[in-house]
Amino acid sequence: MTISNKKTTALPATVSHCFSSGRKQLMSAVALTASLALANPAYANYLWLEKDGAGEAAGNRFRVYSGELAKRDAAMPQIEMPKAFPADASSSLPLTTAGDHLQIDRAPAAGDLRFSAREITGKNTVVFYQARYGRSETKAVNDLELVPTEAGGNTFRLMWKGNAVAASQVNVETSEGWRRVLAPAKDGTVTLGTPFPGLYVLEVTAKVNGSVTIDGKEYTDVRHVATLSFEVAR
Repeated sequence: MTISNKKTTALPATVSHCFSSGRKQLMSAVALTASLALANPAYANYLWLEKDGAGEAAGNRFRVYSGELAKRDAAMPQIEMPKAFPADASSSLPLTTAGDHLQIDRAPAAGDLRFSAREITGKNTVVFYQARYGRSETKAVNDLELVPTEAGGNTFRLMWKGNAVAASQVNVETSEGWRRVLAPAKDGTVTLGTPFPGLYVLEVTAKVNGSVTIDGKEYTDVRHVATLSFEVAR
């Protein structure tokens, strides 16, 4: 299976963010930031990680859900190449399908957890999903990832393939039904208050101004959807 990227000129944003990329990643962080553009603030479908609700009996078990936190999909979409992995990305963790979600039974006790997958949603569209649970680490592992500026903190920076970029907006949902759209500060970070206990899910969607080739077929509508989820203790 082969995947390649083709660099193109800038196009108007049609989702939360817009930026250019290519295989060689020649652009600086400044250029990447300049190519982001504000778009509609609508909430999009995404994948996210959360701890199993069975408590201690579940051990360190996690679930991957799809849809929106307030309205989960009845079944997982037809995603490809699902992978759950620890921070060092040295190995993947076993995944099983369990009803409306994927289950990760043996997640590491320490560090943050990641998940990635892709979905071909049309003749010309491919979506790359990248989820993270936890805010104990201050480095990015996924291509597109929200990273806390300090361990356990409430200020986050958006990272694209190792470069810091300014998020035009970040959508927030909580298990208590609280929703917000965060706008960036002058330095490009977003800060979130956590007034309610429960699960918080931060989501950002980006469209790449380029194309990707998968198994010989070129897709020109390439999107990345990233989430960061964490629990605030009761």
